[in-house]
Amino acid sequence: MESLTTAISVQVDRQDKELATGILNNLGLNMSTYVNMAIKQLINKDGIPFEVVNPRPSKELLEAIQEGEDILNGKVKAKSYTNMYEMLKDLKA
Repeated sequence: MESLTTAISVQVDRQDKELATGILNNLGLNMSTYVNMAIKQLINKDGIPFEVVNPRPSKELLEAIQEGEDILNGKVKAKSYTNMYEMLKDLKA
């Protein structure tokens, strides 16, 4: 039986495409081959062949967000600056 092919057109971020193309080139592959490999894996696994999860913020990020909220709400006193040069002076000290 003859194998029929069809085209797929997708929109991707330009930088993502450039980065992915570079990686694939280093592996000796092109985008079309990779997409076909991904589709075959989707079929073989009967689902997405990798874990898809919501990204979780790190503990450090959550702590920084909480600290920012505490400063905004007046729970924590933080030094303020009237211009960037004052801040840079403190950072260098």
